[in-house]
Amino acid sequence: MGVRKRLSADKMKEERKSVAFAKLTNIPSSPRKMRLVADMIRGKEVFRALGMLKFSNKEAAAALEKLVRSAVANWEQKNEKKAESGELYISTIFVNCAPMLKRLRTAPQGRGYRIRKRSNHVTVIVDTIDNNAKNHEA
Repeated sequence: MGVRKRLSADKMKEERKSVAFAKLTNIPSSPRKMRLVADMIRGKEVFRALGMLKFSNKEAAAALEKLVRSAVANWEQKNEKKAESGELYISTIFVNCAPMLKRLRTAPQGRGYRIRKRSNHVTVIVDTIDNNAKNHEA
């Protein structure tokens, strides 16, 4: 590897050091329902978002709460310190469609109606709040 390429690779690794993410794939819930919950916590401080998810009556909130906890644990593992209140926030969260199961339901007069059982993939990226302030100043 050349010097220039090594320097840019080291720079990218250093930038990714403070950012941690977690992915959850093939959740058996429709992406539309999951996006309602994801929109609720986008940009929020992590512990506030966890509180919102804990007391939400949506079924998707339980899966998302577990995912956010995993992202926080990944951040703690990368940075070798415990996350404090007010330090981390959910910088990015997005929901993508996963492959759907196609089933048939019996219908009148020998026909069949198609049922699409949808599923989704969710990605959560957690970042430090002070790191975000540095990026906007530059």
